Amino acid sequence: MWCVCLFLFVSLLLTLISYSRWRHSYWASKGVPNPPALPFLGHAHKMYNKKIGRWIFENEVYREHGGSTYAGIYEFHNPILLVGDPDLMKYILVKDFSHFTDRRIQSVMTTERDNVMNYMLTSKRGDEWKSLRSAISPAFSSGKMKDMFHLVCAKADALVAFCLAETVKKPFIDMKYNFGRYTVDTLASCAFGIECNSLIDEEAVFPKKVAEFFRVPRSRLFKFLFYRLAPKVFSLLQLRLNPPELDFFRDVVTQTISQRKKSGINRGDFLDLLLDVRSQETIKDRTEQTTDLLEDPDHIGSLAKAGLDDNTVVAQCLLFLVAGYDTTASTLAFATFLLAKYPKEQEKLRREIRELVDDGEGKLPYNALMEAKFLDSCLMETLRLYPPGPRLQRMCTKAYKLPGTNLTIPEGSVVQCQVWSVHRDPRYWPEAEEFLPDRFMPENRGNIKSFTHIPFGMGPRNCVGMRFALMEAKVALAKLVLAADLRLAPGCEELVLEGGNTGVLRPKNGVNIILSPLKEE
Repeated sequence: MWCVCLFLFVSLLLTLISYSRWRHSYWASKGVPNPPALPFLGHAHKMYNKKIGRWIFENEVYREHGGSTYAGIYEFHNPILLVGDPDLMKYILVKDFSHFTDRRIQSVMTTERDNVMNYMLTSKRGDEWKSLRSAISPAFSSGKMKDMFHLVCAKADALVAFCLAETVKKPFIDMKYNFGRYTVDTLASCAFGIECNSLIDEEAVFPKKVAEFFRVPRSRLFKFLFYRLAPKVFSLLQLRLNPPELDFFRDVVTQTISQRKKSGINRGDFLDLLLDVRSQETIKDRTEQTTDLLEDPDHIGSLAKAGLDDNTVVAQCLLFLVAGYDTTASTLAFATFLLAKYPKEQEKLRREIRELVDDGEGKLPYNALMEAKFLDSCLMETLRLYPPGPRLQRMCTKAYKLPGTNLTIPEGSVVQCQVWSVHRDPRYWPEAEEFLPDRFMPENRGNIKSFTHIPFGMGPRNCVGMRFALMEAKVALAKLVLAADLRLAPGCEELVLEGGNTGVLRPKNGVNIILSPLKEE
């Protein structure tokens, strides 16, 4: 009997291995180069390694397996096309965007509480995405950013004051931690209308919930892998992929909306802007064919179709937090590290910012700060070396023949643009590993090859909150270099990046900086 059982087991195992090898022959059958794959796992053991960043593996594919043009990898049995050629990325992200209109859905919503994630702009597809994007884009116009500038400045002033106070107590400061608190306070104020003052109150609930939301324990990673392997089973079992902290943020926004309706108070924050767009929807519905609103540049296209109900408003506020917290905090931490490591660039930035200060009030004017050339160049170079999102993924929505090749990408395929690798390719960036902000000065920008610098994505589906993120980063960085000289703490001369598959590039052990207060001139 045992012989029969052993025979059946071996037969089943061999059948499964044969099936797995057949699935992993997909790219070879299309003439697409790909690294060797393990049975069943494909390359998932490298993509979801907690110790080594996924971008390291993908950069290896870029360098050694044809990924600088295009290459294939396997997430278990699911094929993903990696594209590293800037000209091909231009087709995918812009020129032939109609074939790649959707992002890859990163999570599944199986409970009523999680369903709010389905209303996020990043989760929308096709015409629903187009209408919602058109409706909320005006909330990030230059005029709206200027309206929120004073809120951001107040948080940046609190950040600098807190950091200077810490210099008396500590030999060095973890700026990643402090920037995290700054972005929490800024987003809470500008998106949720909440003053949590987490820089002062270390026990504040809001930042603790944010930190827990972004923590990825092994249990959550295993859930994610289970979803990737068997999404239908995952949904059938009614498992929850998102952390319970999501409930907290949803309740906060829902309560704030209710309070705004009752009080009529307008703070000019992101929530108010969304509620204003929704009120304009109502006006449009009532006036039916009236086109006045559509001619207003602050209210673009098909507002009624966007359906800005409470769930949609809540979801966009959550997205504002999810997309803006860790990315901006990490970018500021990276920028601080680089400026401390390159003191000449730091001093050059400080001189530029000093020239912008309004001598009458000692404030930084909005327009001058946003147009500061070297400040912008420092951030652009930081984003080149440390792009918050090392990759951009799109879904092929209809079959597409990749220009200049014999490769046809079937509908439903995942295509990934190699941001990290292109940003550090010496073919496009001389001295690619060095921090050289002058690359992005106006007189040198013409030397940059198109689509080799895409930290916010490109095309219609780029980051809708880019303007806000840059304003938030510029304000904090400018105020910090005006107030203090930045130096690296001993033993912290090299930056270590966190591994795993959080999707966001971040420093692993913080960024420890010595701040020396500067006298006012």
